[in-house]
Amino acid sequence: MMLPVDKAPLVATTASGKQSFTIEIADDGNERERGLMFRTDMPDDRGMLFVFDTSRPVGFWMKNTPMPLDMVFIRANGTVASIQQAEPFSEAVVSTPAPIRFVLELKAGTAAKRGLKEGDLLSHPVIDAIAAKN
Repeated sequence: MMLPVDKAPLVATTASGKQSFTIEIADDGNERERGLMFRTDMPDDRGMLFVFDTSRPVGFWMKNTPMPLDMVFIRANGTVASIQQAEPFSEAVVSTPAPIRFVLELKAGTAAKRGLKEGDLLSHPVIDAIAAKN
């Protein structure tokens, strides 16, 4: 499944400056369930933003995902709660105990290459609208 690329970039404010990503948005149950399954590659500046209805602990697995990923767990205020690595085809759950509202999946190693760290602020119209309410 490939979702439409959103017109607005997701921008991460990091210690090394602003980093921009082109994203697909998975904001319903079917899209979140499918995610990046079966994809073998993705551009370095591309990601998928998972949007949840409420802030809560969430978990992901990689059962049908052949591509290693960085999973960026994001609070409702747009700050990065944690960044974890996910291994291809693994059924191990990747999660964070913190309540989160979004998860950004990137090609493995992208978060480190772009200087993305816990506490950094992410901005996109979807994130900003929810952050403004919190």
